Amino acid sequence: MLYYLFEFLEKNYQLPGAGLFQFITFRASAAVILSLLISTIYGKRVINYLRAKQVGESVRELGLEGQSQKAGTPTMGGIIIIMSTLIPVLLFAKLENIYILLLIITTLWMGAIGFVDDYIKIFKKDKEGLKGKFKVLGQIGIGIIVGATLYFHPEVTVKEELKAPNSIEIVAGGDVSKEYGKEEKSTKTTIPFVKDNEFDYADLLTWMGDNYKTYAWLIFIPIVVFIITAVSNGANLTDGIDGLAAGTSAIIVLTLGIFAWVSGNIIFSDYLNIMYIPRAGEITVFIAAFAGGLVGFLWYNTFPAQVFMGDTGSLTIGGIIAVIAIAIRKEWLIPILCGIFLAENLSVVMQVSYFKYTKKKFGEGRRIFLMSPLHHHYQKKGYHESKIVTRFWIIGILLAVITVVTLKLR
Repeated sequence: MLYYLFEFLEKNYQLPGAGLFQFITFRASAAVILSLLISTIYGKRVINYLRAKQVGESVRELGLEGQSQKAGTPTMGGIIIIMSTLIPVLLFAKLENIYILLLIITTLWMGAIGFVDDYIKIFKKDKEGLKGKFKVLGQIGIGIIVGATLYFHPEVTVKEELKAPNSIEIVAGGDVSKEYGKEEKSTKTTIPFVKDNEFDYADLLTWMGDNYKTYAWLIFIPIVVFIITAVSNGANLTDGIDGLAAGTSAIIVLTLGIFAWVSGNIIFSDYLNIMYIPRAGEITVFIAAFAGGLVGFLWYNTFPAQVFMGDTGSLTIGGIIAVIAIAIRKEWLIPILCGIFLAENLSVVMQVSYFKYTKKKFGEGRRIFLMSPLHHHYQKKGYHESKIVTRFWIIGILLAVITVVTLKLR
């Protein structure tokens, strides 16, 4: 909203300094500062409100050290992340931008699913929360919306042949007129570590004849649904000990911010020889606000946690990360960048599958890990949760560096 106000003031009254709002870097900086202030200052008030309403965590007895002390800790703290993300976005982002609109919808949609789940757990005293099939249906629903929008919306395009101008204004602001290359609809994405690193999902349908590209949505939308479901569930499983999900997600989101900015900037995308995506640079403003919200939430979520994010936060975080990665055509980097989420997911799948297999074969279920998800395995081995979280963060940083290196390592 402030973007439009200062745009009006600059055009009509030549207000000094109003032109700064045209620059993505300035608005992203303002968004992260405001987001941090909201999450740290007003986050405490939200926590006190949740405590007053007795919105506390009910802890199942799993035999983990320090587990009983967490009982009664306010949960649903994901509200802090959502609030501190959306307010700066509404103030500083271009709200007509299709990517910003999609991310706002994703935030509200996934936040609503998580909120209902937490509400049932806390106020209905049902530890299972929202039934799994309804969660999956919600994730499929937002996946279809995101996939269909990215496929059919006319403003979701790429530019194949760039004629990059040498302009400092474009480097800073990221806005490029249409004369610099031709925009076209495409289902192309980026594959890491490959020299010719672009892959078109439509190519999987060449067997359908000459008009195969017309039916590319049949494969593109299900892939989007799968990615959103997988990443949101991965973030949900990672949220098991203090600071793990929020800290890991902050690292992932800041890395995606680098990709969003260079992918939406014609000069840097040309220099790095990566896909240029018009209007994608605006995602940087959302990412800045989101990262600020996550870091501010960490102020209260690190050991010993004063608040838990609940499914309200974890499902939202995973959904947002997935949509950003898909929007900037870097979803094939998710297994690397979101390696912590992947490991947590796989540990559960492996544990459950192996237990069922051995129970059927030997009459007694056996385990690969002492407990899943993976972070609980290390708790059972006697590691303090602060040490587990810190080491997972270090691994997350390493994975982020590897992900950024893929810009040039092919």
